[in-house]
Amino acid sequence: MEQQTFKSSEEKTTKLKTSNTEEKNPFKPSPAFIGASWAALGVGMIAYCIGLWNADMELNEKGYYFTILLFGLFSVVSVQKAVRDKMEGIPVTEIYYGISWFTTVAAILLLVVGLWNADMELSEKGFYGMSFTLSLFASVAVQKNTRDTFTLKNQKA
Repeated sequence: MEQQTFKSSEEKTTKLKTSNTEEKNPFKPSPAFIGASWAALGVGMIAYCIGLWNADMELNEKGYYFTILLFGLFSVVSVQKAVRDKMEGIPVTEIYYGISWFTTVAAILLLVVGLWNADMELSEKGFYGMSFTLSLFASVAVQKNTRDTFTLKNQKA
């Protein structure tokens, strides 16, 4: 004859609470948000680079705009990391925090100054500005999702 075990209602409630909190962690990014963040980053960067590839400008000017994109992406990821570290109580030097913000603002200003002085149609300038902005915002979201996912995996282990 098979053995049957009966659980008390308290044990069932505890098990349900545990499984619900694991599945519905408010800090865990949803797969849809992770996918949308990566898609936005890809679309922004690829559009910006295709625009540069097809642009009627000198190679050194294309290099300038490409370098600004890379500089901006690195800068905003540094800002996100520094802000998140401070929130989690991880020591961040004020000089690093300040430099991260300075380089982010510098990258944006360099793009604005470059586009302001460029001999392009206004619509083309807007295209570069919007794809640059999309790329920067998406890289912050991707970094946040990556860090949240990593943190949650380490907490479970």
